[in-house]
Formats: sequence, C-alpha cells, structure tokens
Amino acid sequence: MGPRLMRPTRPRDRFGRFTESIARAMGTPWFLLGLTVFCILWITFNSLAPEGLRFDSAAIGFTALTLLLSLQASYAAPMILLAQNRQDDRDRVQFEQDRVRAERNLADTEYLAREVVALRLAMKDMATKEFIRQELRDLLDELESERPPGRSLKRSATSPLRRAARSTRATPSP
Repeated sequence: MGPRLMRPTRPRDRFGRFTESIARAMGTPWFLLGLTVFCILWITFNSLAPEGLRFDSAAIGFTALTLLLSLQASYAAPMILLAQNRQDDRDRVQFEQDRVRAERNLADTEYLAREVVALRLAMKDMATKEFIRQELRDLLDELESERPPGRSLKRSATSPLRRAARSTRATPSP
C-alpha cells in the first residue's frame, strides 16, 4: 500500500468530527452504564462516607452532582445537533449521488431497450434458413424448366444446389 495522502483539514471539520465522536460515544450503552455507575458511586460515597470526607451533601439534594449532570446535558444537546447536521449533509450528498446514478442507470436501460428493439427489427428482416432453402429450390426448378430441349443440366449429387434442395425436401419444416 502506498503512502497515505493527508487531506488538509479545516478546524471546523476537525471540531465537527470531534463533536460527532463524542455524540456517538454518548449514544452507546457503555456510556449510559458508565454514567449510571458514576452516579451510584457518587451518591453512595456522599451518603455513607464519614462526614469529613463527603463533598456533596445529601441533605441539600446532591447539588454538585446535579450541577455536573446539568452541565453534561447542556453540552450534549448541541453536540448531538452538530452531529445530526453533519449526518444530514452526508445524507444530502449521498442522495445526490444516488439520483445521478439512477439517472445514468435509466439512460443505460433506455439505450439497451432501444438496441434490443433495433435487433428484433433487424432479425425480423433477416432471411431464415428455410426461406433461403425455398428460394434455392425455386431457382433450381426454374433453371430446370428453362433448359433447352436436348441439353441437360449436370445433375451431380455433390452439387451444392442439389444437396441444399435434397436436404430441404427430406427435412420437414417446423
């Protein structure tokens, strides 16, 4: 594999990818499980630890925990919206590519349909083997009927006209 070409990234793209990765991580079961374990440990420690070690009072409703969760939610919502906007942009581009591909497929299909019709018309006008054999028989009969008296046509068994006429008389037509 050759050297990887680096695309120059704009800071907005970098930030968009960063927020999208955070929003993607926040939507996983592991994030929800981790947040649940974090809250349980926070509440357990601040409820059961000795008074001197507690940093968030259960008596006033775990104010610090509430503040942290509110801060997390206030950042999560815009990050999710940014990720949705980026996904909408990708969907728009994908839709446009699909539309162009569908138009190209339709044009190809119409072209092939026209070609099939042209081939059918050409095949319809093409002489069949049976038609050619019949024409050869008629020509042979005409030549035999027009020969002058006393002159005979060579009736060679190996003559191509004779073979064709004989084979068409021997084989029944479908």
